[in-house]
Amino acid sequence: MQKNVSSRIADYGKWIKRMSNDERLMATHISLFTALFIHFQRNGFSSPFPVTRAGLMVCSRIASIATYHKCIRELNDFGYIRYQPSFSPKQESLVYWSNAIQQENI
Repeated sequence: MQKNVSSRIADYGKWIKRMSNDERLMATHISLFTALFIHFQRNGFSSPFPVTRAGLMVCSRIASIATYHKCIRELNDFGYIRYQPSFSPKQESLVYWSNAIQQENI
């Protein structure tokens, strides 16, 4: 069953609250997660959704490519998202907003 927009936004708020208690995360992780949520929303809350490094860096205001790669890898490793890089400059990468994230009662 597809959740409605207000429910998705409420879920986002719960995730941000949870992330604020995760000592492994810095402000750049939360900024990138917010940029990912914006892309998720723009794509009709469908998973997976396409992203580009450049677009996420602009939206999250992360200036360093190294910081971006570290944060996206750690968000994936910590289970906040599932990231599938394309390794091609002409093809967008995919981000999965997993069923665990969508259904978890935070």
